[in-house]
Amino acid sequence: MKRAGTLRLLSDLSAFGGAARLRELLAGDPAVRVRGSPDGRHLLLLRPPGAVAPQLLVAARGPGAELERAWPAGQPSPLDAFFLPWPARPALVLVWESGLAEVWGAGVGPGWRLLQSTELCPGGGARVVAVVALRGRLVWCEERQAGSEGPLGPPATAFSHCVCVRTLEPSGEASTSLGRTHVLLHHCPAFGLLASCRHLFLVPTATTWPGVAHVLLIWSPGKGKVMVAAPRLGLSYSKSLNPGRGDTWDFRTLLRGLPGLLSPREPLAVHTWAPTPHGLLLLDFGGTVSLVQSHGGTRAVGILQEAPVGPRGSAALGTFQGTLACVLGSTLELLDMGSGQLLERKVLSTDRVHLLEPPAPGMEDEEELETRGSLRLLSALGLFCVGWEAPQGVELPSAKDLVFEEACGYYQRRSLRGAQLTPEELRHSSTFRAPQALASILQGHLPPSTLLTMLRTELRDYRGLEQLKAQLVAGDDEEAGWTELAEQEVARLLRTELIGDQLAQLNTVFQALPTAAWGATLRALQLQPDGNGKLRSQAPPDVWKKVLGGITTVKEPPNGILPPFELLCQCLCQLEPRWLPPFVELAQQQGGPGWGAGGPGLPLYRRALAVLGEEGTRPEALELELLLSSGRPKAVLQAVGQLVQKEQWDRALDAGLALGPSSPLVRSEIFKLLLAEFAQHRRLDAHLPLLCRLCPPELAPAELLLLLRTYLPDEVGPPTPFPEPGAEPPLTVGLLKALLEQTGAQGWPSGPVLSPYEDILWDPSTPPPTPPRDL
Repeated sequence: MKRAGTLRLLSDLSAFGGAARLRELLAGDPAVRVRGSPDGRHLLLLRPPGAVAPQLLVAARGPGAELERAWPAGQPSPLDAFFLPWPARPALVLVWESGLAEVWGAGVGPGWRLLQSTELCPGGGARVVAVVALRGRLVWCEERQAGSEGPLGPPATAFSHCVCVRTLEPSGEASTSLGRTHVLLHHCPAFGLLASCRHLFLVPTATTWPGVAHVLLIWSPGKGKVMVAAPRLGLSYSKSLNPGRGDTWDFRTLLRGLPGLLSPREPLAVHTWAPTPHGLLLLDFGGTVSLVQSHGGTRAVGILQEAPVGPRGSAALGTFQGTLACVLGSTLELLDMGSGQLLERKVLSTDRVHLLEPPAPGMEDEEELETRGSLRLLSALGLFCVGWEAPQGVELPSAKDLVFEEACGYYQRRSLRGAQLTPEELRHSSTFRAPQALASILQGHLPPSTLLTMLRTELRDYRGLEQLKAQLVAGDDEEAGWTELAEQEVARLLRTELIGDQLAQLNTVFQALPTAAWGATLRALQLQPDGNGKLRSQAPPDVWKKVLGGITTVKEPPNGILPPFELLCQCLCQLEPRWLPPFVELAQQQGGPGWGAGGPGLPLYRRALAVLGEEGTRPEALELELLLSSGRPKAVLQAVGQLVQKEQWDRALDAGLALGPSSPLVRSEIFKLLLAEFAQHRRLDAHLPLLCRLCPPELAPAELLLLLRTYLPDEVGPPTPFPEPGAEPPLTVGLLKALLEQTGAQGWPSGPVLSPYEDILWDPSTPPPTPPRDL
């Protein structure tokens, strides 16, 4: 039965703030640029430079702030504007021809506010000719002055551009993080920039030098590759282009190294370009639509009934459900992507129609879920969706039936028995209670809208995760996809009880992709350095309880599965060992009874040391830092003992001085340990001022002398006024005076005199005069 294309009105725009102004801009200016936000709730309209009245309008559906700006004649207006795919809040970036970039955000205060302003071309003298936003990156093509990239001469004057990239990501609630500028291409012609969900297309423009106007480039950031293609020649070549490894290319050198690309050829005569998830669509002036795929291959899609007659770029191309949609003026044509057959042709009531990109996976709201898989059209008359109507006579299964069918397949895949499960068995068996509970909810106890509201976050996360898994299973093994999958899986697991299969899964993810897994944990624990070499966290106690729990009492964990805390310590040892002691110190400040911090079981520093290996095989520097930062008396004394053995006197003294008044016994033990070294050799003499500061204030001079007498080395012969050559100099009264003065700084002792010589230290008077000598 033949399918029927439907054009359904989703909104007459009255639900958007500033609906009247929105309709006016859509109806009045055919060159206005229209973009939809990743969540489908915002519309951006921009009159580009050269318009009668350059203007920006951002309208929100439902509750939400509007943003409207206008630039008077003579004042520079933005070259382009894009929404940023930030899940936490709506955000957009405006880019001027001069290189000025402004990031605006909503949801962090009343209305839209400027989050950051930066210069993309800080050196001056450059002009941005094209810009695009691609998955957390800002990519632009800038024209540089002759001489800023080297001597240029004909025909090299046509290669005075370069293509640059900068990462652009959210940072906190009201700020952004901009990475360093990296140049992808040097000495290239003026390129137009188009972006799909995973690829950046660099296409020739009307000003591109004719000798290379038949070449286009496809950059895949996730794979770190650039594809150089000549569709008319049937040639394509792949080269490495990964900014993370510092890759960059001189465009002219790149083309010279690819055979056949510089063969004489007519420039590409393209009326309209359109990026899609399948590749890059191009419509030529004869009405033929072709698809340039991400691997560089080109195939014809179909031929339109009418050839485009408007200015370049005035047509609109899009794809949905294996169908190509093309809007030419007031005509909508639907073609089969596989066969190129014309499926349907509709005449619209207006010739000013814009195609909107579908919302990002996992960010749709309830209304967008109903229209998923269809194509959205926007005009002054409203927001429409075009899709395929189900053939008549086909009865769709109920939601209740779908629950049991899906659950049947789920349990069958995980069942060890040979018998086949059936939906009827799930309906009546008391073993499988989850599908019965969900079916009862869907049967009418809760309205669908209420249920979607309750489950929106879970459905969004689950749907995005499943889509990402499907893309990777299909063969898209790009690094970014695996990283995103690992981050989503770790974030999901940290919301569950980390026992059994969940804990085993967490271990598997950390072993396969430790960097991505740690990044997800970093966000879950909200870890941030405080500038003093320590970490702080704003995560709720429930998250820390899951991380610090799961205490193991055996040396070898069962099946090699580590508890969450040990797993994080092991990951930090591999990635950033210097942050392990601050992390353990922060973890000790968290916790409660039975969490593993401040509760029964091994202290956290002991658990972290166990991850480093057996004693004697651990990295010494890391073990010392863990012991010192633990704050535990036995650990600190153990660390100071190791420092004394290594004769690292500064660190040993600093460790003792770092202890506050609440640890007088530990400070006293450290002082006695260092005093014994002071009595036996002179290598500690240079650090005597610090040793005096470490001296306990309650220690009396007589007690100090008794301690020193205990630690002094035994005399092997009669005393001599001077040490033997090469022997260790003995302790002298001059060296001892500073310590004795420190012990006596509190005033005259109140007890009885323990030594007949003690009053010498307390006599403030001058010594008696020397008696006259008998001549």
